Amino acid sequence: MIQAAIFGLGRWGQNLVNSVQDGSNVIRFKSAVVQAPEKYQSYAKDNGLHVTSNAAEVLSDPAIQMVVLATPHHLHNSQIQAAANVGKHVFCEKPLALTLQEAQEAVMACEKAKVLLGVGHDKRFWPSMQELKKIVASGVLGDLIHIEGIFTNENINNFQVAWRNDAKNVPGGSLTATGIHVLDAFTNLMGDVKSVDGIYYQRNKGTQDTMGILFEFSSGATGLLSSPRPAPVFWRVHVFGSLGNVEVRGPHQLTISMVGKTEQEVQQFEPINALKFQLEAFANSIASHKNYLISPAEILRTVKVFEAAAKSIDTRSKVIL
Repeated sequence: MIQAAIFGLGRWGQNLVNSVQDGSNVIRFKSAVVQAPEKYQSYAKDNGLHVTSNAAEVLSDPAIQMVVLATPHHLHNSQIQAAANVGKHVFCEKPLALTLQEAQEAVMACEKAKVLLGVGHDKRFWPSMQELKKIVASGVLGDLIHIEGIFTNENINNFQVAWRNDAKNVPGGSLTATGIHVLDAFTNLMGDVKSVDGIYYQRNKGTQDTMGILFEFSSGATGLLSSPRPAPVFWRVHVFGSLGNVEVRGPHQLTISMVGKTEQEVQQFEPINALKFQLEAFANSIASHKNYLISPAEILRTVKVFEAAAKSIDTRSKVIL
């Protein structure tokens, strides 16, 4: 059993703890680091957590093997390095870093300390998205020509917190909160990006926003990412090839259309807890001394494209990578 500590017990930090606590034989959270421990005493008691504001106390605990970060984005790099420097493996919520330089520093710190570094791109592990990756990698679609992705999330207005409104935490507007999930799918499925060109609008005093980004991939393929957040929750990733196309809608449905076939193939998948899946996968990697499912190179590629896309949106200009 891997013993873990969580930094940050906001809504998402609690989601991560809830996904495995008392329901996993692979990982269990032992401690939590928060700014105001008194706010979380009831939750800590219910979940068997030692809660403290003293990060050094937790990092010096020899029983803790893994640190999970659910903290403001601008803190990630320093917190990753602090954990790595004392030999703790680190799983960090997205975005791992806001700039490529910060991500490189984090990766180098973990490699130097010989600890694993993971990032929370849970949408990758939806059954539908795992099957999409297999289909794309098989080559059955022929030459990859285009990809489209959209993620809307009305829930964002119900759980907004002050640090998420701080400009230093949210370059690129909704790209940081929701769009990055689609961006990661793009880099995972289509590879290196050559250029990005984005637009972003806020309306009604920031309660509504919409975003679109045009992608040019190094392969010559194109892409379009959209994220109108206030709309009802919706996920769609659609890959187009010269021989067919595949569309994913949400965690459980995938549709294949092939050239020369009039019938579409629709696949349905059993639901999984993607948060639990990724935390257990990371803990298993620690226990088995094997690489995590998302490599450092993939982490860096996603952050590189994220930084460029955020710059494009914030400057309203095309950015060449």
